[in-house]
Amino acid sequence: MPFDLQKLVAERRAEKFDLFDRHLNSQLLRVLKTIGFDADYVSAEGPYLFDGDGNRYLDLLSGFGVFVMGRNHPTVIGALEQVLHGKFPGLVQLDVSLLAGLLAERLAARMPGLDKLFFCNSGAEAVEAAIKFSRTATRRTKIVYCDHAYHGLTYGALSLTGDDLFRTGFDPLVGDCVKIPFNDPEALERVLAAGDVAAFVFEPIQGKGVNIPGDSYLAEARRLCTKHRTLLVADEIQTGMGRTGRFLACEHWGVEPDIALLAKALSGGFVAVGAVAMRKWIFDKVFDRMDRAVVHGSTFSKNDMAMAAGLATLAILEEEKLIERAADMGERLIDGLRQRLGGFEFVKAVRGKGMMIAIEFGPPKSLKLKAAYALMEQANKGLFCQLILVPLFQNHRILAQVAGPNMPVIKLLPPLVIDDEDVAWIETAFEDAVRESHSLGAVWDLGRTLAGQARKSRPGAA
Repeated sequence: MPFDLQKLVAERRAEKFDLFDRHLNSQLLRVLKTIGFDADYVSAEGPYLFDGDGNRYLDLLSGFGVFVMGRNHPTVIGALEQVLHGKFPGLVQLDVSLLAGLLAERLAARMPGLDKLFFCNSGAEAVEAAIKFSRTATRRTKIVYCDHAYHGLTYGALSLTGDDLFRTGFDPLVGDCVKIPFNDPEALERVLAAGDVAAFVFEPIQGKGVNIPGDSYLAEARRLCTKHRTLLVADEIQTGMGRTGRFLACEHWGVEPDIALLAKALSGGFVAVGAVAMRKWIFDKVFDRMDRAVVHGSTFSKNDMAMAAGLATLAILEEEKLIERAADMGERLIDGLRQRLGGFEFVKAVRGKGMMIAIEFGPPKSLKLKAAYALMEQANKGLFCQLILVPLFQNHRILAQVAGPNMPVIKLLPPLVIDDEDVAWIETAFEDAVRESHSLGAVWDLGRTLAGQARKSRPGAA
């Protein structure tokens, strides 16, 4: 009998959580069940997820920023179907790919000065390539990165990731990587002055916390890197592809990097892909002779499915004016959240650009609320956010996430296709959830439970 995927899924759907527990990450499953996020999603369309009971959820997590166009966009599906039915001669290896050439052409047109592209399979792989290319092109080894940075979890990318939670237990990491404070041009100049830095790798807006640089920081970083002959490498894996209301977030500050990294949204939500865009001279330093034509590569990079998904994604961004939509709708959402939440004691700030938004919480002024907040902070610095996220999910069917480990910040990455009704849904839901957290009502029973579990899970706890 022919393989029937839909039949297999239907027959085994009830075993989803059991299979994951037995063969995959049991700790992740424990987290989901503890906070009540173990919904059984059965379909998705645009910004929405649907469970087996037909309930609709608004996804503000977007697969960690993958789904800028929402899920299952018909244009991307159509492009992939054409590849599948067209019997393309993919991955010949001793050949060149037309689709890769077309995607590179269209990406380069979006990023002035970055004429050469290298394709890979993920954001982390793009970071790995950038490290190698920077060292080869400059004949230097040192790589500078920022605290609170997140660049991925493979060894090179992890070596540039600032949070110890991700790094602990995996030492030794890649050597000659130096951490400096984010948004501190003086610290950058001090480390660059030695003249031995290959690249400064940075996120224009840091994903872990949605930390936005000062108005002059990136321009000064550009000036300093040029002065000290260091490559400026922009990790736009989450911020790029229109997420912040510009194709690259660097454009907000008028900065042109030497290397820009893309992934996530470039996939169209279907086929993993990464891209390293760079100045031609950098590329030519790496692939400098015929016998070095394959000195760096990846088996599945430039595969026809990934290239077609990327081409379709760029077409949708342009045809549906999603970048402009992200800028407009994002500004409205940020302003609306500020107006709705600004009067609550726990809310410290609402910030963001386009559809990359953070709601930061902090200690209240009133003594009664301060004591309750301190309980959460003593257990885990980001635990208070669960008192917002859990009712947001259970009562309003909105899926969102904390912005990073040990930080009281909720991050929103809405698909760029959300509409006015969705914006009202978000604003009303957050206002309700934040108001409930100020009442010290039933939601705090959950808080005490989570705090107890957090203390028990600490290393060395009885």
